[in-house]
Amino acid sequence: MSIKEVKVPQLSESVAEATLLQWKKQPGQAVAADEILIEIETDKVVLEVPAPAAGVLTEIIKADGSTVVSDELIAKIDTEAKAGAAAPAASATAAAAAQAAPAAAAPAAQKTTGTVAMPSAAKLMAETGVSVSQGTGKDGRVTKGDVIAAASAPKAPVASSLPAAPSAASSLPAVPVNLGPEAMLEGRPEQRVPMSRLRARVAERLLQSQATNAILTTFNEVNMAPLMAMRKQYVERFEKEHGVKLGFMSFFVKAAVAALKKYPVLNASVDGNDIVYHGYFDIGIAVGSPRGLVVPIIRNADQLTFAEIEKTIADFGVRAREGKIMLEELTGGTFSISNGGVFGSMLSTPIINPPQSAILGIHATKDRAVVENGQVVVRPINYLAMSYDHRIIDGREAVLGLVTMKEALEDPARLLLEV
Repeated sequence: MSIKEVKVPQLSESVAEATLLQWKKQPGQAVAADEILIEIETDKVVLEVPAPAAGVLTEIIKADGSTVVSDELIAKIDTEAKAGAAAPAASATAAAAAQAAPAAAAPAAQKTTGTVAMPSAAKLMAETGVSVSQGTGKDGRVTKGDVIAAASAPKAPVASSLPAAPSAASSLPAVPVNLGPEAMLEGRPEQRVPMSRLRARVAERLLQSQATNAILTTFNEVNMAPLMAMRKQYVERFEKEHGVKLGFMSFFVKAAVAALKKYPVLNASVDGNDIVYHGYFDIGIAVGSPRGLVVPIIRNADQLTFAEIEKTIADFGVRAREGKIMLEELTGGTFSISNGGVFGSMLSTPIINPPQSAILGIHATKDRAVVENGQVVVRPINYLAMSYDHRIIDGREAVLGLVTMKEALEDPARLLLEV
C-alpha cells in the first residue's frame, strides 16, 4: 500500500480558514491524477483541490461542510489499490458523508400510493420530490396546497452542495426543498439558506466600510456621444486586430487613472493616523458571480493598452462565473470601479472598498434632454457617482477628480494623447 495525502492548499495570509463544499468522489472509487476531488470555499474565492496521484480514494477525513485550514489533511489515496477494493475504516465525519451521498442521489420524484392527486399537485410532487399520502381535498385527494405544506414541513438533514455557514460544523445544515417559482407564489412558504463564506465576508467588509469611513458621494453627468461615435468607428477593426471587443470599461479605467494622477489623494489609503500615497494604479473592477460580488484587480492599469485592459476585464468576467479567480488577484487595489449600468441602474451611491478611499460608480447610458448653447437637445447621458472618504479627501479634490474623468470621456482623444 502506498498512501498519498490530500491536503488543503496554502491559503493566503488574510484567509484563516475555509469550508469544504462537496466531495466529487467517495471512498473506494478510482481517481485520476489531477482530477478535481473537492472545491474549497474561502471568503474570497473557491479553490479546486486536485488528486495528487492516480489511485483509489481510501478515506475521507473531512466531510462536506467542514471548516479547514491551510495544509490540513482531508483525504487519503492509495496509489496501488484497485477500485472497488475494501477501504480502511474512515473517520466518523467521513462515514457520515458517505451515508449522506445515497440520500442525495435518490430519485427526485415520488408518487403517492392509494391516493388520487390533482393534476397541479402531481406536477409539483414530480418537480419537488415531495410525497403526500393523504390529501385535504374531496375524497382525500391531494391538492397543490397539501404539497406546498408538506414541502415546508421540517425535514431531516440531507447531503447538499450548498456551502456551510461561517461557523464550524461537521455537516451541512438542512435546506428545505426548492419549491420552484410557481409554488413560491402560493401559500406562505419560506426557504432558509446559509450565507456562503464569500457573502458573509462581503457583508462584513461593507459594514466595516460604513463604520470606519466618512463616506460622501459626488455626482456628475457625461455626454457619451463622442465616445460612442469613436467606438462605433473602430469597434470592428479593434476586434479584428486584438481579438477582443472594444467596450466602454477600458475608457472608464483610463479616465479614472488620469484623474488619480492629477489628484493623488484619490488613489491613497488610510493606515492609522497616516495617509499612504500609492505610486501605482491598481484598479479594482467589481464583478458579479454566482457566489457573490468579487473585485479582481487590474495591476498597473496606467501601463496597459486599451486592448490589454479589455482582455483582462473579459477574462475576469469568465473566471468569476466559473469561480476560478485567484486569491492574489483579489488582494490590494488602490481604486475601484463598479458598473451598475449593465443591470440598468440609473443612479447609486457606491460603497468604498476598504482600505481604498474612493470608488467610481457607472450607470446606464440613456437618451436625455439637455441644454447646449441655449438649445434643448437629446444626448446619451451617463451619470457618474464617486464616493470618497472625507477624512482625507476634501470636496474640492473629489469634485475636480470626477470632472477630470467627465472631460476625458467627453473628449476621448485626450486619453490617447494623455493630455
